[in-house]
Amino acid sequence: MKKTLPTVLIASLALALSACGTSPADSPSGVDPVVAALKGTITFGTEGVYAPFSYHDTSTGALTGYDVEVAQAVADKLGLKAEFVETSWDGIFAALEAGRFTAVANEVEINETRQGIYDLSDPYSVSYPVAITLASNTSVKTTADLQGLTAAQTAGSNWGAKAEAWGATVNVVPGFAESALLVEQGRADFTLNDALSAADFFTTTGNTKLKIVLEVTEEQVSQGFALKKGSGLLPAINAALAELKEDGTLAAIGDKYFGRDISK
Repeated sequence: MKKTLPTVLIASLALALSACGTSPADSPSGVDPVVAALKGTITFGTEGVYAPFSYHDTSTGALTGYDVEVAQAVADKLGLKAEFVETSWDGIFAALEAGRFTAVANEVEINETRQGIYDLSDPYSVSYPVAITLASNTSVKTTADLQGLTAAQTAGSNWGAKAEAWGATVNVVPGFAESALLVEQGRADFTLNDALSAADFFTTTGNTKLKIVLEVTEEQVSQGFALKKGSGLLPAINAALAELKEDGTLAAIGDKYFGRDISK
């Protein structure tokens, strides 16, 4: 005569076996375990002084900008709340390594050097460098003319690296506004920056003492999020960015700040 297990015991065993064979990644909710480990919040490091990418609205004081809104949209796609830690550019990667935030959302150029150190996402903005000089300058026409000049640049920035690669000496400043001021004061010959940020600077300030003297359109640069190497979050973030491109969200954010889609 066969002995049968009580129904309750069978149900308990079935539940236990089911639990053993199910991981968070293939659970019915489909939640990525790395995303789930963030416990509802993803924290981004950003400058807060780099218009129009990351800055404070003058009327409300709220942190806003293209990078800030893209970060918020990515967080939404991941089912997370976005929080921001404002950090100066020269310390932003050290703060990332120290775990003060999960990712940098601050126009981080995607290049080979950084790819060897950090997890870099797919790009969400594409632009090119421009050189800004005094409005009276007539000598700078190509990148070769930058050799031997002095550039005002933020410490550790890709623009500073480009200025040095083109033969300039770099004077380190905290941010773009300070760079422009040094050029205005004659303490630097030029500053390199993103074409989009430079255009916004002239539009919002109405500055007539400076001008964009050189547009290096052949030096196209792409920007994305930076995370600690081996973070495990890149697949989820890249999937979110792909969805935001597909559904038109990135295009809409770009149109809001630049009048066009800058994600491609």
